[in-house]
Amino acid sequence: MSTATSSNASQHHIMGVYNRAPLAFERGRGARLFSTEGGEYLDCVAGIATNGLGHAHPVLVDVLKAQAEKLWHVSNIYRIPEQEALADAICAATFGDVVFFTNSGTEAVECALKTARKYHSANGQPERIDIYGFDGSFHGRTYAAVNASGNPSYVDGFGPRLPGYSQLTFGDHEAIKAAIASPTTAAIIVEPVQGEGGARAIPTQCLKGLRELCDEHGVLLIYDEVQCGMGRTGKLFAHEWAEGGAPHIMAVAKALGGGFPIGACLATTEAAKGMTVAAHGSTFGGNPLAMAVGKAAFDLINSPETLDNVNTVAGFFTQQLNGLKDRFPDVIVDIRGKGLLIGIKLIPNNREFMVLARDQHLLVAGGGDNCVRLLPPLNLTIEEASEAVAKLEKACEVARAKASAA
Repeated sequence: MSTATSSNASQHHIMGVYNRAPLAFERGRGARLFSTEGGEYLDCVAGIATNGLGHAHPVLVDVLKAQAEKLWHVSNIYRIPEQEALADAICAATFGDVVFFTNSGTEAVECALKTARKYHSANGQPERIDIYGFDGSFHGRTYAAVNASGNPSYVDGFGPRLPGYSQLTFGDHEAIKAAIASPTTAAIIVEPVQGEGGARAIPTQCLKGLRELCDEHGVLLIYDEVQCGMGRTGKLFAHEWAEGGAPHIMAVAKALGGGFPIGACLATTEAAKGMTVAAHGSTFGGNPLAMAVGKAAFDLINSPETLDNVNTVAGFFTQQLNGLKDRFPDVIVDIRGKGLLIGIKLIPNNREFMVLARDQHLLVAGGGDNCVRLLPPLNLTIEEASEAVAKLEKACEVARAKASAA
């Protein structure tokens, strides 16, 4: 056993898979984070779209404390009333008839993929195993999830790729039609708004078209709304903007727990017909502590007040950020995304720009296609949004000056 002796002893035994910023935080409140060195930051990352109600929301804190004094974990050997209550609330508000609870988004995706294949097996078509994802997608880090997205940086070096997973290109309609019409296709998996892929929103007519094609050929449509769901776009789930575009199966997580680890796989009764006793399971998924917090977070997010605020603040951001783009065409290429899943495509390196924003005590996330993402709490105020824009403007000024001096 080695012994850490350096000044970075706290990181010495952490597996080196993260490229961390040189910051640590000791507490948060609302949209603010306070560093161990006393700095105050406006948080437009929110734990990567996870702290949907900000940090230390008083309702969630109270619920967490109350449940922690009663019961944390018993396993799914027994009924869990808190789990049943959250499942009832989710199904009442969505297309779903049944829910399987997990601890994370990637686990919810795994359940969705298994549900799709099991459906066809239950229908006497076990040959229907092919899952098609899309370019630029991200579905998590477990083995089936990385194969579903197909990003080489996530699959290379881990041995042979799993059979039955392929990727399609957005806009290649003929290839999409051919894939869905194939007799061995089980499901299509897509993010209605891509997060890691650069905040790309799929047009509503495309979501509707996918559902129609899937229904025509007996293929299941899976939505990954781990990042874009739970109020992030101004509706409870992003696909609700596309009338008639609901999925058969959906993966949810992140803001569902308001910062507490929770995931869920939703499905129609028909799509879940193969998920019978012992077909799937989880030790911790759906534990009483997570479910109590999740129910409180779900009720707060699924309210007119929260969703109206998302649309109001998103409208403000869209106007103000497009103004920044007009003033800094040498820095900003495009403003994209939907609701409060906002992408800013840049000319300077996005990682370098994140540092410039951090120098202004503004936290933003990275993203594909040289984007930075704004993923603030859903209850962000207009005043806080205005502050974020002002800090971004200063970062743009510094980026311009650096480019001029180069």
